[in-house]
Amino acid sequence: MEAAAEPGTRTWPGSGSPRLGSPAGSPVLGISGRARPGSGPERTGRAIGPAAPGHSFRKVTLTKPTFCHLCSDFIWGLAGFLCDVCNFMSHEKCLKQVKTPCTSIAPSLVRVPVAHCFGSLGLYKRKFCVVCRKSLEVPALRCEVCELHVHPDCVPFACSDCRQCHQDGQQDYDTYHHHWREGNLPSGARCEVCRKTCGSSDVLAGVRCEWCGVQAHSVCSAALTPECTFGRLRSMVLPPSCVRLLSRNFSKMHCFRIPEAMTLELGDGDDGLDGSAAMGVGREMPTATESTKQTLKIFDGNDSVRRNQFRLVTVSRLAQNEEVMEAALRAFYINEDPRDFQLQALPLTTLSSNAQALGKAGTTEEEASKGLGPRDSMPEAWVIRSLPRAQEILKIYPAWLKVGVAYVSIRVNSQSTARSVVQEVLPLLGRQVEDQEKFQLTEVLMSSRQVQRTVLMDEEPLLDRLWDIRQTSVRQVSQTRFYVAESRAMTPHVSLFVGGLPPGLSPQDYSNLLHEAMATKAAVVSVSHVYSLQVILDVTCFAEAERLYMLARDTAVHGRPLTALVLPDVLHTKLPPDCCPLLVFVNPKSGGLKGRELLYSFRKLLNPHQVFELTNGGPLPGFHLFSQVPCFRVLVCGGDGTVGWVLAALEETRRHLACPEPSVAILPLGTGNDLGRVLRWGAGYSGEDPFSVLVSVDEADAVLMDRWTILLDAHETDSTENSVVDTEPPKIVQMSNYCGIGIDAELSLDFHQAREEEPGKFTSRFHNKGVYVRVGLQKISHSRSLHKEIRLQVEQQEVELPSIEGLIFINIPSWGSGADLWGSDNDSRFEKPRIDDGLLEVVGVTGVVHMGQVQGGLRSGIRIAQGSYFRVTLLKATPVQVDGEPWVQAPGHMIISATAPKVHMLRKAKQKPRKAGNIRETRVDTLPAPESNP
Repeated sequence: MEAAAEPGTRTWPGSGSPRLGSPAGSPVLGISGRARPGSGPERTGRAIGPAAPGHSFRKVTLTKPTFCHLCSDFIWGLAGFLCDVCNFMSHEKCLKQVKTPCTSIAPSLVRVPVAHCFGSLGLYKRKFCVVCRKSLEVPALRCEVCELHVHPDCVPFACSDCRQCHQDGQQDYDTYHHHWREGNLPSGARCEVCRKTCGSSDVLAGVRCEWCGVQAHSVCSAALTPECTFGRLRSMVLPPSCVRLLSRNFSKMHCFRIPEAMTLELGDGDDGLDGSAAMGVGREMPTATESTKQTLKIFDGNDSVRRNQFRLVTVSRLAQNEEVMEAALRAFYINEDPRDFQLQALPLTTLSSNAQALGKAGTTEEEASKGLGPRDSMPEAWVIRSLPRAQEILKIYPAWLKVGVAYVSIRVNSQSTARSVVQEVLPLLGRQVEDQEKFQLTEVLMSSRQVQRTVLMDEEPLLDRLWDIRQTSVRQVSQTRFYVAESRAMTPHVSLFVGGLPPGLSPQDYSNLLHEAMATKAAVVSVSHVYSLQVILDVTCFAEAERLYMLARDTAVHGRPLTALVLPDVLHTKLPPDCCPLLVFVNPKSGGLKGRELLYSFRKLLNPHQVFELTNGGPLPGFHLFSQVPCFRVLVCGGDGTVGWVLAALEETRRHLACPEPSVAILPLGTGNDLGRVLRWGAGYSGEDPFSVLVSVDEADAVLMDRWTILLDAHETDSTENSVVDTEPPKIVQMSNYCGIGIDAELSLDFHQAREEEPGKFTSRFHNKGVYVRVGLQKISHSRSLHKEIRLQVEQQEVELPSIEGLIFINIPSWGSGADLWGSDNDSRFEKPRIDDGLLEVVGVTGVVHMGQVQGGLRSGIRIAQGSYFRVTLLKATPVQVDGEPWVQAPGHMIISATAPKVHMLRKAKQKPRKAGNIRETRVDTLPAPESNP
């Protein structure tokens, strides 16, 4: 809801530019309302007109180098034009071209409100706040889904204009427009229209579509077609129109599976801050340094008083009431007539009692008693109060999108109810011939953190409703809308992934187990899919789904904590024919701990629903989500162990997949990264542009790779008389790279134990390799004569082993961080190794020194055998490692055989091909500079 004071019965959409950041790049909604005194032409001395929506420009004298926020050029001379509310700075010549709306009216221009997902505080160099447009020189927040950056104290004033990444049954559509986000572009970014530089590291300037990545000047963006084609990555993006999630009260963090440990609680509410940090940590506080100035604490309603959340305003001691009111409204980005409000003095006892009740470090009675100025001149704390109104102009929005108007404005008075408003509005929206009883009025609170919808009762008095909202928070009025919507019964359906369960149970046994642990309601909860240690629950009641989700996080079954995730539904029948979405798995703990930043980048470049954090549920939820997608690819960001984990999950879920053989690419984050080296993805991720990584995945070549099954059949025996034989159940593991027995597995085991003891120290690839070297030096004189402790059969024939300390089965030509253990010399006894030949190579090493020589390129391993079926007999407990995952294996048998079918991998192309196509299909910041003709 936005209340306007301009008389009129109907407002049609304007012809200006789209609201920056609107999910569908909507037409500008008509702006109605009286201009505040001192704004517009009165402040600048010239008619700015509709080209400067909502701004309050005034001419200012420049005392330091300043840049224009429209063209990003330097402002020469001593004069510029500054918006008093949002700090937008402009040349005089650029004023008439300003299309960027002021922060005070930005919420009214959002077409479909979508809340943001703010992570933890971080330092973001050369970034700017989208609310106050100032530099982020102190710890700030960013949305984990879009490019929005904001100061902590500006969060309450940020628009709920995040990307709409799924359909939620409210306002769904299939055609997507550009989702423009202003500023924070690379300094070398070029405009898609005029080809001039549109990025700036000095000010918030330029716009970028957060789906396709196209960049432009804010003025030039109007020349682009409004429809977004998702750009260069369109075949890899999971279209939002093909994802459905009826989330209701689930937060965006829950919907996108973002761990809540990342979030920062800002006070007790959704958006507010503690009064002691009202201007943000470390930010410049307005203080009254001159004797003619004083600083006031301003509250915007009962809610901010209760939470002791205020804004500081500095005014002259001789200021008139109207000037103080204007300053107070500007502090809360309120774009309404000051004559409709009054400032009410707040007793000091109220402040101190509320601060003590909340247990905050805010204003205390002793601090308040000191005051910021003479007690007889003006109290230091004020609250903005709305004056009673006999009538208001209310904007009513249609909840359906195919309508010729963005909203209609009607007059409401003390007799107006929700039902009477619906009856008045429907004819204006062209629905007069329909049954009006099918429609209802819905109130939507568009907080930057959560969008809340409330269906109003038919007899709800709207004028009283508006009065209650203004008393709670004057600012909240601009963030509240009223929608007229058809009242239809929404069939609840929520898919909950629950992990951490015991394996091998039937669906009915899992239902009984969950009923005992969490008292599930059998009438609305059923087990739809069963995986190893994990199940998928279908819940047909929103309240029950929310209860189970919250309860599962604090529940343990057989001593193991449960994991719960909310999964959307992929509408696979609506996928475009050329769509082959990319399923991304990221292990944030691999290698140099760079996975956290990659998670953010991939969520931003793709649909966040297709990006999964492996430490939060593993890979099975991702494969289940894509189970009905006819064609998709996989990107695994992690070390060799992570790749093996994902391939094992793929093997388990293959029979459930509509695409049983997806191709798998690798972004190496681990220490060794041998498989990544073989497939040309490099020795390790070193900060390449994530967009370029995705392009390389799209252009990669598909290859086949053998996958091997290892059956571990251990027999624990006691050598004493009358002993009882303790037989372990057989265990099966999968192998992609290599399997080591002996010294190399022992080194891996020592490294693994050291990392488990102090995980915080293993944050860099260089440190990890240093630990490997130290562990190896400790074993340099170690000898266990492995050839006497094991027996080897190849193709059911006994093979005599030479004197060795380690036996290694290799599937790829890379071992121990890139070493060629087999060697390149020709040998008539063996075939030339390939990753898809169905053969394993068996190599021996004589000790740590030999391993070091192999890694240094001075020697090769001892070639022993080559085959497709192996049987190893362990005569005593021996260290074993498979793809870098070590353990001590008890005496018994190891049987290694090929797994069918082979896995499809993606190998990076040697030379990046140049794809023909329209230049608008490529991201601007990655375009090569045009070549000049000789």
